[in-house]
Amino acid sequence: MAFLQVLATFSCSEGLNLIHCRSLLKRPPSLRHQSIVSNIKCLASTLSCEPTTTRRSANYQPSLWGFDFMQSLKSDYMGEAYIIRTKKLKEEVKHRFDDGAFGQVGLLELIDDIQRLGLGYHFKEDIKKALDTIVCMKGMKTRTNESLHATALQFMLLRQHGYEVNQGIFNHLKDGEGNFKTSYFKDKKGILSLYEASHLAVEGENILEEAKHFTRTVLKEINGNMESILAKQVNHSLELPRHWRMPRLEARWYIDVYEKMENLVPALTELAKLDFNMVQAVHQENAAELSRWWKNLGLGDKLSFARDSLIQCFLWSLGMNPDPEFSNFRVDLAKVGILITMIDDIYDVYGSLEELELFTDVVERWDIKATEQLPNYMKMCFMAIFNTVNEMVYFHLKEYGFDSLPFLKKTWIDLCKSYLIEAKWYYKGHKTTLEEYLNNAVVSIGINVTLLHSFFLLQQTVPEEGFDSISQFLNLLHWSSMIVRLANDLGTSVAELERGDVLKSIQFYMHQTDVSEEVAREYISHLIDEAWKQINKNAFTDNSLLPQPFIKTCVNLARVSLCTYQHGDGHAVIDDESKNRAKSLLLEPIPVLMDA
Repeated sequence: MAFLQVLATFSCSEGLNLIHCRSLLKRPPSLRHQSIVSNIKCLASTLSCEPTTTRRSANYQPSLWGFDFMQSLKSDYMGEAYIIRTKKLKEEVKHRFDDGAFGQVGLLELIDDIQRLGLGYHFKEDIKKALDTIVCMKGMKTRTNESLHATALQFMLLRQHGYEVNQGIFNHLKDGEGNFKTSYFKDKKGILSLYEASHLAVEGENILEEAKHFTRTVLKEINGNMESILAKQVNHSLELPRHWRMPRLEARWYIDVYEKMENLVPALTELAKLDFNMVQAVHQENAAELSRWWKNLGLGDKLSFARDSLIQCFLWSLGMNPDPEFSNFRVDLAKVGILITMIDDIYDVYGSLEELELFTDVVERWDIKATEQLPNYMKMCFMAIFNTVNEMVYFHLKEYGFDSLPFLKKTWIDLCKSYLIEAKWYYKGHKTTLEEYLNNAVVSIGINVTLLHSFFLLQQTVPEEGFDSISQFLNLLHWSSMIVRLANDLGTSVAELERGDVLKSIQFYMHQTDVSEEVAREYISHLIDEAWKQINKNAFTDNSLLPQPFIKTCVNLARVSLCTYQHGDGHAVIDDESKNRAKSLLLEPIPVLMDA
């Protein structure tokens, strides 16, 4: 049975309620699960709205980047001269893969640098060929005589690319009593590499879990006694490990670090800068197109209570798939993000409970005629969702011959139902448990909507092994949603509580266990770490049945969330961190001095 046929059975029989959390620390949801029950009884046909409803306000900041500014974005890095130069530089870098004097460690470092600089999509075949060669080398699985750095880097790269590699490769790091050998304390570069590699662990890999704690402790102790470039990388990694970072943002950071290294490859440095700027030019065109859509939609002028989240939502879609070929994906997925944010503000801030029940019922009907009893602002919002989603569905049907409406409609319905549950909790002062909160909150974070749209926007073919694909599909959605939800709670709970929102996971854990906020935050961070192990299990495997672009999108979405909420609410609050992120990714190119 094909993938979409299996997916359809879930939608038709029990509803495509893709995310349902029974227990975060146990197992992902089973494939059979119940939808959220609604007691709404056709309210849209019987209930009218009161014009004098008291409204809350979140006092969101206006956008710093308006329509005229977005249309004015122009890049100098779009000419033929840059295309010719990058082609020449790519050939120079390709020759490095065939340099026999480079050595295995040098080859591993070249691959790692290429990926960190955001250039991996140019060298996919070269990287695969090189890793295949390393895997086939005699004794790769049992060899223990390489440096700590080489062993950790080899493990990390092979696992990233789905090769089967066992944690036993690190057994030689321990002494007879099972402790890590103190002799490795001096290998600072190796300790850092092992720390980074440990974040690709899956559940049950105790050696890697111990290595993570061991290396983190050592790095904190020796951090003051390092050369400046290595110290900068250590601080960066301790703040947020590389595996958890948004690749495009990491590339911008690493370009500045790499060009200061003694063993840099000049062609790679120049190529990284040129490519970053040329891809940024494509992103600027995408953002301008999105801005025109938003202006033509006209909701920004009508919904003064809602966030103008255009740039923020575009940065999410940019982070999920930054490569030039995904322009349509970035624009359309940012539209979805903007609509989710708008609806979130209606449920969280502006709508009365009576209005929210009306709106949820209308979304469930998915019928323009049902909007008659809605207030005008809700009519506009529903029609914006209805028209935008149906337009995407029409494109899927016209170009690829399948009807995505049943799936997309169901996931929007589930989202609004989850919002309504939280609204009822707020209005009724309901105190729930952490487990009950997370069961609903992994839906209300909106990632199931985002990733289901992503699946269809990527226009991927899927294998015939439908049922097994569904299992991996649901797991990826569940754990990506969990990470985004928990990261959001860590970054936004203070501001949201101040405006009267429902409690978040931090507060629920504090109340249930009678611990301090600091301890609760540590626990939520631990849950994020555990969720990453599940993502690693489902994403970095050699027998994956799902298309790689979709898997990459799921993983990158989790990464974007950790960067967005690392220093607070980077989605709703335009602070210095948000400004710098937008400037680095979208607004400011890297100065380049082109060689002859």
